[in-house]
Amino acid sequence: MARPLSRRSLLQAATAAAAVPALSHVATGRAAATPAAAAAADVPSAWTVRPFGLEDVSLGQGVFADKRKLMLDHARGYDVNRLLQVFRANAGLSTHGAVAPGGWEGLDGEANGNLRGHYTGHFLTMLAQAYRGSKEQVFADRIATMVGALTEVRAALRRDPAVLSVTGKFGAAADQVRGSYQYMDLPGGVLGGTSAITLAVWVRPTHDAAWARIFDFGNGNDRYLYLAARDQAGVPRFAVTTSGAGGEQGLDGTAALPLNQWSHLAVTIAGGTGTLYVNGTAVARNTAMSLTPAALGTLRNNWLGRSNYSGDPVFAGAFEEFNVFSRALTAAEVTELQSRRAADASTGRGDLASYAFDETAGGTFADASGRGLAATLRRTWGGPSHPGFLAAYPETQFIDLESRTTSDYTKVWAPYYTAHKILRGLLDAYTATDDDRALDLASGMCDWMHSRLSKLPEATLQRMWGIFSSGEFGGIVEAICDLHSITGKPEHLALAKLFDLDRLIDACAASTDILDGLHANQHIPIFTGYVRLYDETGEQRYLTSARNFWDMVVPHRMYGIGGTSTGEFWKARDVIAGTLSATTAETCCAYNMLKLSRTLFFHEQDPKYMDYYERALYNQVLGSKQDKGDAEKPLVTYFIGLTPGHVRDYTPKQGTTCCEGTGMESATKYQDSVYFAKADGSALYVNLYSASTLTWAEKGVTVTQTTRFPQEQGSTLTFGGRSASFTLRLRVPAWATAGFRVTVNGRAVSGSPEPGSYFDVSRAWRAGDTVRIAMPFRTRVEKALDDASLQTLFHGPVNLVARNAATEYLKVGLYRDAGLSGDLSHSLSPVPGKPLRFTLDGTEWAPFAEGTEDRMHAYFRRVEPKVVFGGRDSGVANPAKSGGATLLDEIWAGAPFRDKGALVARVRATVDAWVSAGLLSRADGDTVVATARAASYKP
Repeated sequence: MARPLSRRSLLQAATAAAAVPALSHVATGRAAATPAAAAAADVPSAWTVRPFGLEDVSLGQGVFADKRKLMLDHARGYDVNRLLQVFRANAGLSTHGAVAPGGWEGLDGEANGNLRGHYTGHFLTMLAQAYRGSKEQVFADRIATMVGALTEVRAALRRDPAVLSVTGKFGAAADQVRGSYQYMDLPGGVLGGTSAITLAVWVRPTHDAAWARIFDFGNGNDRYLYLAARDQAGVPRFAVTTSGAGGEQGLDGTAALPLNQWSHLAVTIAGGTGTLYVNGTAVARNTAMSLTPAALGTLRNNWLGRSNYSGDPVFAGAFEEFNVFSRALTAAEVTELQSRRAADASTGRGDLASYAFDETAGGTFADASGRGLAATLRRTWGGPSHPGFLAAYPETQFIDLESRTTSDYTKVWAPYYTAHKILRGLLDAYTATDDDRALDLASGMCDWMHSRLSKLPEATLQRMWGIFSSGEFGGIVEAICDLHSITGKPEHLALAKLFDLDRLIDACAASTDILDGLHANQHIPIFTGYVRLYDETGEQRYLTSARNFWDMVVPHRMYGIGGTSTGEFWKARDVIAGTLSATTAETCCAYNMLKLSRTLFFHEQDPKYMDYYERALYNQVLGSKQDKGDAEKPLVTYFIGLTPGHVRDYTPKQGTTCCEGTGMESATKYQDSVYFAKADGSALYVNLYSASTLTWAEKGVTVTQTTRFPQEQGSTLTFGGRSASFTLRLRVPAWATAGFRVTVNGRAVSGSPEPGSYFDVSRAWRAGDTVRIAMPFRTRVEKALDDASLQTLFHGPVNLVARNAATEYLKVGLYRDAGLSGDLSHSLSPVPGKPLRFTLDGTEWAPFAEGTEDRMHAYFRRVEPKVVFGGRDSGVANPAKSGGATLLDEIWAGAPFRDKGALVARVRATVDAWVSAGLLSRADGDTVVATARAASYKP
């Protein structure tokens, strides 16, 4: 087992895989660790390279800095109290008038709030990354505000609920915050068994949910007496029954109670007549009201604000002056109660029960009737099973999951996924600001989870984690392992192992592809966690399964932009064209594939991981952020549809989705994988070509990368600081087949860089040394694995999309002017003054990374009807094989060609093979060869 890391080692080690690898810095006055100290920090022994902190790599001018600025502006301006609203409500604390963000961060009944709290975790991570990358105090201050509030929330959840006092109609009132699940529990004798009664109350409802009870006295769903603020018609309803809903005798109001205003309601029953009053006016009368409290007998549940029907919402709003009289007040007496307290009115206070709500201590409401029936404030769910519990909703979701066998996100929606986001945000907050409160909250959450999950049978855990959606737990294993790296508590490591999904681990470890039909983003982050579990335990199956899983996605379920999934799910292996839809490439999937690629690279420096990282980062991730700012929304995509003419939606699903959360994170950590260092300090990896400056404190070296890449086809590295000897490892992208050249101080470095590798330059580096990398771009296509005629276009690393209003696949030909290198760019016309913009047959092609709302075509139908070389038409139809590959495809698959003779030789050999196979006549074949020989070619 790997040894625990010191507190200040976390971001250089454990959370490096979480893309927040940086130094602890204090927002509370303590001194931060120096860069040199962080550079020397421990990393898991299994890591052969280590990352740099976000504060060690600063972004230079360019597309990454531009997109990040938009997100930083959002992070500076958004009111964090809105994010905290759902937490404070759950704890029964004042929400300070804040309005929840809505969408997935709404309360019950608002776009399903069963994931609420997740977005707060994302926001904390974004703030932490923003602070590390910018050192702007505003971000540390906002973190401190949120951590402080969450500390108060946990403390409140640990206690019995306490009255939240607000200004009432006449004095103090008791506020029941929506989302607090609080109600008032009255003693059993409150109705007194009387045959005549008046119940009078002032209420100020704050939500319009149907069937929320102002009061409900009953024995479950058969014998009860209640007053609902709104029935299904939206008006108040009183009812009494001894035989369930079918036997209700009722009184229905005529108008809805206004929200956020005080209303007085009274119900009287006497002599077979019941009357409902609203603000002193009788709005309903029932002269056949034979049932009275005397018929109900002794009742178990006597509640203000809670229904005997478990599916009904808890009343949201304020109460003042609840009085119960053992007689029916007159209309004049009810009217008198509109203008004065009962104590000051001719009625006096209720003789059966009387609560003014200003005569209160803690969670107890004094009864002024003289009967001593003090009421108690309670939560419908009681309280946490462990003091470390922290969430924006009750623990009931976690409890329900333990017996659930099927998914129903309206009841249980991924509670451990939500817990992960909060845990991750707290860890990132701690490592960014060194606020011990955040670490204490994170540690407490894991203590609580261990207390629950460690008691469950193994079979229960396996069933839970296998349930789609409800059992989703995101990257929680990674976060727990990161916490264990700090605390060293054995319970935390044991907790991480309780999330083993053995069916998935064992299948992937055995290279058995079982991904068809699985929810993509439910499973990708699992494997990043399993790699971290390998780091902590040394169990090989974790690492092996993650490696094999990655290979099952890339390229077998990968779209050209690097994304994966359709409608959030995976389909069969190697089916790409057959899965393109308007809901392709969920953005969270790209985010998590980048994290997994990065984490695997720490163990094995296979260039394929960084080739993928570049593909997904420079295309889908950049393109998922709209190129404009917004105070309310981060403006990032959920799905990126790859169907013809798709328009990106940057405000999906009412906001605050998982992808908007990861989108905020992505836009504040663009620099996290530009550079890595070999664990022993002997080499520096340059993984990405991005304008940036690295401060390698351990060596006393700075490296400034100056480039406009990908607009520029190369980059320049300039060294500063002390002299140091190490190997510079420059990634040679797999697409760099047109030549990759390196000079040091103007002199060419010998060697033959191979695409899809790293090119080493070893020397004693000195201040002022300059390394120039040239990597000419080629324009090429990538074919869908299941349909060779469906293709996507790349210029170097840049995916080009057609801007065209058509909603059918565009038909595109590209071979007609192909050069000897195989470069298809000769068929495109550059747009003057617009880098990486081209036109072809009247349609503009632009980088996928541009965050616009133009209709786009990422895939097109490749159509090459005639065999054409160098613009010369042979007149021969371009034949195709049954799999879709054409004669021209096979000829140009041999590119690059050293000269025209090599190309003609390839044409002759290919033609002969097709003639022999009966796919081409000899006469047409000779014509094709003659045309190839007669044509002129560009390089």
